[in-house]
Amino acid sequence: MRVVEILLVEAPHKPGNMAKVLAVIGDLDVTVEGLNAVRRLDEETIWEITIEYDDTLDIEVLIEAINQLPETKMVGKSDRVFNRHKGGKIKTVSKISINSLEILRDVYTPGVARVCEAIKETPSKIKEFTNIQNTVAIVTNGTAILGLGDIGAEAGLPVMEGKAAILAELVDLSGVPILLNTKDSLKIIKTVEAIAPSFGAILLEDIKAPECFEIESELIQRLNKPVFHDDQHGTAIVALAALLSATKKQGVNIKDCVFGQVGLGAAGIGICSLMRDYGVKDVLGTDINPDAMLRLGDLGGQPCSLEELMSKADIVVATTGVKGLIKPEMVKKGQIIMALTNPDPEIEPEVAMKMGAAYATCGKIVNNMLAFPGLFKGTLEAEVTEITHLMRIAAAETLSRLAKDGALVPSALNQEAHHAVAKAVFDAAIRQ
Repeated sequence: MRVVEILLVEAPHKPGNMAKVLAVIGDLDVTVEGLNAVRRLDEETIWEITIEYDDTLDIEVLIEAINQLPETKMVGKSDRVFNRHKGGKIKTVSKISINSLEILRDVYTPGVARVCEAIKETPSKIKEFTNIQNTVAIVTNGTAILGLGDIGAEAGLPVMEGKAAILAELVDLSGVPILLNTKDSLKIIKTVEAIAPSFGAILLEDIKAPECFEIESELIQRLNKPVFHDDQHGTAIVALAALLSATKKQGVNIKDCVFGQVGLGAAGIGICSLMRDYGVKDVLGTDINPDAMLRLGDLGGQPCSLEELMSKADIVVATTGVKGLIKPEMVKKGQIIMALTNPDPEIEPEVAMKMGAAYATCGKIVNNMLAFPGLFKGTLEAEVTEITHLMRIAAAETLSRLAKDGALVPSALNQEAHHAVAKAVFDAAIRQ
């Protein structure tokens, strides 16, 4: 796993001293992300150096090496990631400034009783007089957190808060993390069904396969509102978008390519399903789980070994959670390779490119955060009860169209892209 830290280094204010510090950092295969002089003393300068390194490195070795330099010493360090998580990343705020008794009586008792009665009389008014149509439940049991696996719902809360923060910042939706301390699929289904009236839509997150398939399918049947497992479909949308861009640059039709999926968990099956929905005929897949291979067969895909897949596929997408699974010598010249496991991919993009891949990228670029904000915004605005494959394809095509300057997909912080996805999803929902 890659770690980002900030070092505070005091060094003499003389030519060449900071170069020596940077040389020591480079010698330990550490990347410098930022360098800033934060304070000048009489004869020294305090430097803030932002570094990124593999967690296999003992950071104390680097600190000792810096301290061995003449008149140079470490005076402090901090972890940027942890700093940004202190106190959590989200909060609930009021849309109305309650600064008078009149306003208080209107928004709470006694005035609120009239609104309650109106909703009782006409239930559809809940969408007009509450925030429900802007509220998304983000539900997890913590059994498949990122590439970390089953670490528990509480340990997964930072991910759920992150998704809520993204929804708020990018499309002005309120995401509410819901942590379920159970691995029983039926209990999860019944719990989500019971709390569903509080939300406009349900986002299922980081629930492991195969339970996630049953949970999503059953909730779609039981609830009269959108249910979406992001690990399956969000990843699939952005993967399809990136592949549409890559194949267009190569001058080939994705529907005529041999597609290979390495890893048939939630994301892998979701990707294969969307590829089939889009019209890709030849879909290969591999997994160490025989049941996952059978599931691929049920979708119309062809199970095979990793070696066969790598030798036959024009396009390879990997979502296994296994760092370094794809060996450099497996790469076929001209392949499109997307190794999407976070934080460490199945093969580093630069390695795949060096071995002859036409395009290679990872989960830091092809990430579901490009899909789910606009998808939920458009779905909720359309007031439909289901997110269909036509809506997912509309989102993917929009993301591909907005990719500029050689990129496969737009920047995750591109506000235009998220609003364009919302509009495309809205239009697709209304048309179907």
